[in-house]
Amino acid sequence: MQTTDTTTTRVLKRKPRTYLSEDFIVDTWETISPYFTELVSREIDSVEALEQWMRDRSELESVLTEDLGWRYIRMTCDTRNEEVTKAFQYFVSEIEPKIAPFDHELNQKLMSSPFVQQLDQEKYRIYLRSVNKALEIFREENIPLQTEISTKQQQYAAIIGNMTVTLDGEELTLQRAADRLKQNNRQVREEAWRTIQERRAQDREKLDDLFDELLKLRDQVARNAGFANFRDYMFASMGRFDYTPQDCFDFHESVRETIVPLLTLQDQERKQKLGLEELRPWDVDVDPSGSAPLEPFKSGDELLEKTIQVFYKLDTYLGDCLATMREMGHLDLESRKGKAPGGYNYPLDEIGVPFIFMNATSSLRDVITMLHEGGHAVHSFLTRGLTLSAFKHPPSEVAELASMSMELISMDYWDIFFEKEEELRRAKKTHLETVLETFPWVATVDKFQHWLYENPQHTQEERHQQWVHIFENYNHLEVSWQGLEQFKPYIWQKQLHIYEVPFYYIEYAMAQLGAIAVWKNYKQNPQEGLAAYKRALSLGYTVSISEVYEAAGIKFDFSTAYIQSLADFVQEEMAKL
Repeated sequence: MQTTDTTTTRVLKRKPRTYLSEDFIVDTWETISPYFTELVSREIDSVEALEQWMRDRSELESVLTEDLGWRYIRMTCDTRNEEVTKAFQYFVSEIEPKIAPFDHELNQKLMSSPFVQQLDQEKYRIYLRSVNKALEIFREENIPLQTEISTKQQQYAAIIGNMTVTLDGEELTLQRAADRLKQNNRQVREEAWRTIQERRAQDREKLDDLFDELLKLRDQVARNAGFANFRDYMFASMGRFDYTPQDCFDFHESVRETIVPLLTLQDQERKQKLGLEELRPWDVDVDPSGSAPLEPFKSGDELLEKTIQVFYKLDTYLGDCLATMREMGHLDLESRKGKAPGGYNYPLDEIGVPFIFMNATSSLRDVITMLHEGGHAVHSFLTRGLTLSAFKHPPSEVAELASMSMELISMDYWDIFFEKEEELRRAKKTHLETVLETFPWVATVDKFQHWLYENPQHTQEERHQQWVHIFENYNHLEVSWQGLEQFKPYIWQKQLHIYEVPFYYIEYAMAQLGAIAVWKNYKQNPQEGLAAYKRALSLGYTVSISEVYEAAGIKFDFSTAYIQSLADFVQEEMAKL
């Protein structure tokens, strides 16, 4: 493995603009619209002129999406700042709706050009396929609905971001309070769990009502576009060309048959090791060995420095990616009041250096999140040189392969975080257990979403009942919820994807399978395994999902037999710890 001096960093600059002026800034629609008008009216008299037109359009898209990106980043970093919230809302309400009709016109202009057939069909086949699908589902009447949806989705982040609890006289974010669920003292765990659930319960009606509004709007968007339901619309919108809803249902069943029994056995062992008559919800995160919670870092700066070291041990290029982001200030890692929940890597197409946002406290989970988002960041760097912005945005099944694989292939260097051998062993074992736990939780959320949108007229009570039914078939079958039943119907409200990015979730499970396969290859041949990982990601979205997986040396497969084989490999690795 290559290593290098982590102090060697650089600040990357965006490529010179060739279409927009260097001093162009996104201000009002009046400053933007002339460029769209010119692209719509431009005469194209050759295939070379068509490709230049496509590059110019891509440059405009990159500038606009990067500006929106920074507005979103600033808003999520401080949900209480009215000025940055208004800046984001202005773009969503005043600029985006005006872009949509032009996007449609530009797509029509592209596909009706007599020179489109002279384009390199191998280079552009995926892009042209996506443009065709966008043309099929576009409806002008959906533009104001999409604006309203974006505004309401933002309300979710504001509600969750303002949730805090007080424990031992200290006001804590829910993320920091959840760290107490790893404490050995069962009373401390129970108090933290109940306090968190009670705080969430205060806003459950507000969140239920918000989802009702989103459900109605999304269903209308789907019906306007000629789809039977929002699920079918989203499969088209997200470019799910490689699998169907029935494949998802088959996956749900495969997980129930193969993974749920394994996790049930693990919970039975956990109960025995903890010496409990019954497991409760606050018992599932504590280390059953009785050891103190792992504390791999004490600050966001330390988390970042150690992660950079891990990346450099893996590969010089990987380390340079994160070191460059640190030099440019493209990270906000620590949890604090007023910050939106969750974590993300936001691609910034024009400069090509993404931004990582997360809510770190001091846990192993935070290390995993940082490695995960770091994998996304590497993906952004690897696609930085692709000619069109559309090439840089593969579907989630590929994007999450980048992040989840990084969690696993970096494990050989986790001694940077865990100097003691016993702590390192615990960290790896805990994470591999979490890898298996990914599958039933993803199956739960995905199955729930299919039901939500297949039955858009459901009542809140029917929604709660369906959630509980699915949850109880997939998650911690050994855990007793006696006396806590009032909390269970609302657990889904903590999953921001359901509110903000509907149907973006099963990709985590598909990519988790791929990541295990990447890790398996890496364990057998680190040099070739890492090279294949980078080679696959550098393709961006110039080939299909299955072709990306093939380039990585793995299969895009979620059959029962494949899931079982990879679960067996994870168990074999756990047995070595």
